[in-house]
Amino acid sequence: MSILAYGLNYRTASLDLRERIAFPEEKLAQALKSVTNDISSVSEVAIISTCNRTEFYCAADPNSGEDISHWLADTRLIALNELENASYQYWDHDAAHHIIRVASGLDSQMLGEPQIMGQVKSAYDIARACGTIGPELNLLSKITLQTAKQIRSETDIGKNPISIAYAAVSMAGKIFENLSTKKALLLGAGETIGLVADHLAARKIGSMTIANRTLANAQLLASKYNAQSIQLTEIAGVLHEYDVVIASTGSSLPVLAKVAVEAAIKKRKRRPMFMVDIAVPRDIEAGVAALPDVYLYTIDDLTEIVQRNLAQRQTAAADAENIVASGAKDFEREKRVRQDKNLLTYFRTQANDIREAEVARALRDIAKGGDAKAAILRLGQNLTNKLIHPTTAAMREASAEGRRDLLSYLGSIYAPYEDHSMRPLTDNIVSGEAQAGTNSTTTLPTKQED
Repeated sequence: MSILAYGLNYRTASLDLRERIAFPEEKLAQALKSVTNDISSVSEVAIISTCNRTEFYCAADPNSGEDISHWLADTRLIALNELENASYQYWDHDAAHHIIRVASGLDSQMLGEPQIMGQVKSAYDIARACGTIGPELNLLSKITLQTAKQIRSETDIGKNPISIAYAAVSMAGKIFENLSTKKALLLGAGETIGLVADHLAARKIGSMTIANRTLANAQLLASKYNAQSIQLTEIAGVLHEYDVVIASTGSSLPVLAKVAVEAAIKKRKRRPMFMVDIAVPRDIEAGVAALPDVYLYTIDDLTEIVQRNLAQRQTAAADAENIVASGAKDFEREKRVRQDKNLLTYFRTQANDIREAEVARALRDIAKGGDAKAAILRLGQNLTNKLIHPTTAAMREASAEGRRDLLSYLGSIYAPYEDHSMRPLTDNIVSGEAQAGTNSTTTLPTKQED
């Protein structure tokens, strides 16, 4: 069974198409069961569906990518050619390589973003709960998450913020050691402020208030975070209550004057206030930066930080790619080991059978009054001869047929010479075994078989 990664992402598909094929979390279970029930070529499946990608990871027969395209076109009412023009497929090693890059943030729109690893883990957990994951995807999920965690711990891929909103909240975290005891005032209710609110909520900010010219928009955003909402005209009266102020209103004139901040600082009795003005034109009067106990950062300050951090992440990404490649190889290696498990089981069972038979023979000899020392020596010699016989026979055959590749491999296991020469080994294959056989009949007392 092969591993298939089939999907569309922000590089290959428009936002409109991504929205139409996305699966809300509450619909994932139904979709997973539908795939395994409706597509006979797919035996296991997990689905990752975010704003930037929808991807299917399957244990599947070859050519099943076409089956998924047809299923997706039918279930989401999308033209087949539209999907085919925007989708991609990766198989086996390439599929493992791709999902590890996804989970570690190397394939994200924001390089190294941390949320995706949790989203990948959640996708696997949902599929596991639905019973659509078996041994193939269990192995893939194990290697994927293990490698992604290694990348997070051994590189700086996610160490420094590279979005303006995230940088603003990170700076607040540096000014205040514990944001959970602080209050934040967000000016505006657009997309940027929404992202800021996301990051503040993730950092467990004590409380948030959304201030906007249109109160209804402030209320709508505030409802997502259990936050309060006010109009911009109310700011001056309550500004002193807030430790963090982040502004992005889109107004053509400043909405927060220096005199209002000065009054707030006096009421705060020198408790510091952190401010970020992300807007262009500015929302906070430039003179505010000169006030004592106010830490004001502008969009230019944060852009410089973001660009510097992006360069650091890109350097870290080069190191991370090496770990990704190693993880993909680990997956292939473990997959081959599992596929050959029957051979390994047979090999161990055969060795155990030989051991049990020889031990039983030695015990019988001793029980009948035989020489214990001789029985133990015979046990050791018989075990050695029988256990190495298949290998020595293979070596003789390989030597006779000129199979230097096989001899070299066996030599790396049994006689690892630095110059990789097998002559000392192959010259003595026959003589060594013959000598062992001679010893077994001349140095030990003989005994009639029972």
